[in-house]
Amino acid sequence: MISVSRSGDRFRGGDEAAGIESRHSFSFGAFYDPDNLRFGPVLACNEERLAPGAGFDEHPHSHTEIVTWVVEGELTHRDSAGHATVVRPGDVQHLSAAGGVRHVERNDGDTPLTFLQMWLAPLEPGGEPAYTTVPGIADSTPYALPEAGAMLHVRRLVEGERTALPDSPRVYVHVVAGNVRIADDELGPGDSARIAGEAGLELVAGGAAEVLVWELPD
Repeated sequence: MISVSRSGDRFRGGDEAAGIESRHSFSFGAFYDPDNLRFGPVLACNEERLAPGAGFDEHPHSHTEIVTWVVEGELTHRDSAGHATVVRPGDVQHLSAAGGVRHVERNDGDTPLTFLQMWLAPLEPGGEPAYTTVPGIADSTPYALPEAGAMLHVRRLVEGERTALPDSPRVYVHVVAGNVRIADDELGPGDSARIAGEAGLELVAGGAAEVLVWELPD
């Protein structure tokens, strides 16, 4: 099964007056679709666009693995566990909310900020919150998320380049930039593919492309 979701079909949320635009790929907040609650452990894949000075004030999370990928701009993060960082394009940020944590996310820069935030369900609830940032993660270097039994792969491709997709029970693909093909499906920026029960698939780049690939359990 390969199910493609188009960028333009995502639910539009956020608060335009506050300088926040959101695009939701799964049920989230006011957007509820009983047939689109999750894909394996993936609960959310939100594209957030923050104007300079805009952001999300302190709010709580629990029992969620939150992975953030900055597309452009700089994201300022502060949390109740004492972490304060600036996340830039190419960095992987991982907040394990565990038993509970509060955090702030803002665009404290003077240019627009766009970032993807992906929420995954942990295998076990509870525990102590943890925070990790991997600066400038290299292409094809996987980032393990054992708390959710998942693995994130970053693929940066040139035109015509091919790369194998994992032969795992489920694979979630999100195109950050450029155009790629999976089997007979063409995907552009913001498009995603949910893949289950497939093997031997490849990404084929139609030009320079950046793609996030989640290797997921059943």
